[in-house]
Amino acid sequence: MSDETQDFLDSLPELEAGKTYNFKCYPGISCFNACCTDLNMILTPYDVLRLRRALHKGSVDFLRSHTTGHFSPDTQFPEFRLRMLDNEEKTCPFVTEQGCSVYADRPGACRMYPLGRATSPDGEGGVCERFFVVREDHCKGFLEPNEWTGGSWKQDQGFEDYTASNDRYMNILARIKEGGIPVSEKMGHMAVMALYKVDEFQAFITRMRLFDRLEVDEERQKAILEDEFVALSFAMDWFELMLFQDCANLKEKGA
Repeated sequence: MSDETQDFLDSLPELEAGKTYNFKCYPGISCFNACCTDLNMILTPYDVLRLRRALHKGSVDFLRSHTTGHFSPDTQFPEFRLRMLDNEEKTCPFVTEQGCSVYADRPGACRMYPLGRATSPDGEGGVCERFFVVREDHCKGFLEPNEWTGGSWKQDQGFEDYTASNDRYMNILARIKEGGIPVSEKMGHMAVMALYKVDEFQAFITRMRLFDRLEVDEERQKAILEDEFVALSFAMDWFELMLFQDCANLKEKGA
């Protein structure tokens, strides 16, 4: 999570465990699509993979067409944001009068709205999560009778599919920040390829004979080269091993 995202969440009311809020968004509500303009949305590697697969685009094409990117100064890791349309409203490129055209694969931040979610390591390999309520003046969804907790909303919106990958990625960033030293420029560019250009990373694995140096059984090797979601998970293992010389899911041969 970027520092500006954390500052934004800290400015919002926290939804305490077990507490509920009312919300529903649907075509026909007077504010429909109003939250889909002028967004400053960071996309995680899993967001990018889901979106570009839904759009049938390669990674280079998607990143060039739909994002702006830079390297975060505190980690030197890449950070990509969704590019809004160049119109007066700065509309999301995927919104239509009928709603979101990529709804099934919408980014995690859209999926959780009107909640924000923050995580921190729990000291046991997992995360502690906190929810915050984003109440915007235009939103009429809070007047609806439907009642939710943070957990029930996360489950209803299919966010749990995003949790494992996003939390894993945020944990890597947290470990870099804790170390107090950004990664090298070379590693930052490698992160772009491995985490945001998974199709290119699969070719890199073969070209560089990466499996020759790592303990990866044949079944997992096949899955990594055939399934981009498995390849993204492997990319995070690989980065953990390279950055911290320690990964529960991956070891170098002979180590």
